[in-house]
Amino acid sequence: MQYRRFGRTGWNISEVGYGMWGMAGWTESDDKQSERSLDVAVENGCNFFDTAWGYGEGHSEVLLGKLLKRQSGKRLYTATKIPPKNFTWPSKSHFKLEDVFPASHIIEYTEKSLKNMGVETIDLQQFHVWEDSWAEQEEWQRAVEKLKADGKIQHMGISVNRWEPNNVLHTLRTGHISAVQVIYNIFDQAPEDELFPLCEKLDIGIIARVPFDEGTLTGNITKDTTFPEDDWRSTYFVPENLNSSVEHAEKLKPLVPAGMTLPEMALRFILSNKQISTTIPGMRKENHVKANTSTSDGKGLPQQLLEELKSHRWDREPTEWSQ
Repeated sequence: MQYRRFGRTGWNISEVGYGMWGMAGWTESDDKQSERSLDVAVENGCNFFDTAWGYGEGHSEVLLGKLLKRQSGKRLYTATKIPPKNFTWPSKSHFKLEDVFPASHIIEYTEKSLKNMGVETIDLQQFHVWEDSWAEQEEWQRAVEKLKADGKIQHMGISVNRWEPNNVLHTLRTGHISAVQVIYNIFDQAPEDELFPLCEKLDIGIIARVPFDEGTLTGNITKDTTFPEDDWRSTYFVPENLNSSVEHAEKLKPLVPAGMTLPEMALRFILSNKQISTTIPGMRKENHVKANTSTSDGKGLPQQLLEELKSHRWDREPTEWSQ
């Protein structure tokens, strides 16, 4: 496993982290399987784990807390997220801060997360949605300062709304944010335009989420794929999105080098960008953990292939189904 400096935090975190959404809210989630997968990740050098209260109303956080106890001899970095008070993902431009992240809510849910994980401090707390129009409002800033002063959190971050990488730029300039989590993959390259250069200038850590485009870049989703009603992907992969996503993924398959898989190429594309601190694929099964962590070998992708993949950039706009 290769490690990278996580912006101004100074932490050295594994460039392949662990996204824990799939352990709550997705079909086929199984706690014993999840715990084994988490342990294997630690054995393979992973030390950065990203969860959220919203993943099973704290269930994923509880699983992370159990991992911390089982692996108490190792330094593992915890990242979680505060849900919006109105429980609406993503936020909308007309939402007011007091309806989404009032100070009392920020503190209340940080306390919930601390209890779920059984820790005294959270390494990285994050806002699970955001609007850049809230940047200068003192209420959230004072709440963050209090949580830091009280030792409840070490750093604050923001998880940026899907396909809105620039909806955080002003907020990053306030100095209160140490990390940004954004969708970045072969299709979603827009963060390279403005967000990544600003993060580099301000020494802000970058977490690349959704490396497989919610599964499309694994190559396993087809136009006939369906999901159970209680799986959030049933509302995300509506025909409009499913068909176009599969078509875009199919165009990539001829580019996969011999001896490599599409998901491996997808991860190596991200890791080839040295601005990225870590990427957090969801890994519910042990074989997924082994495959994904093995891509962290410092090799990346050949420059010619990277240039070719650049042409597969797919700029999308938020819609009613792009939660």
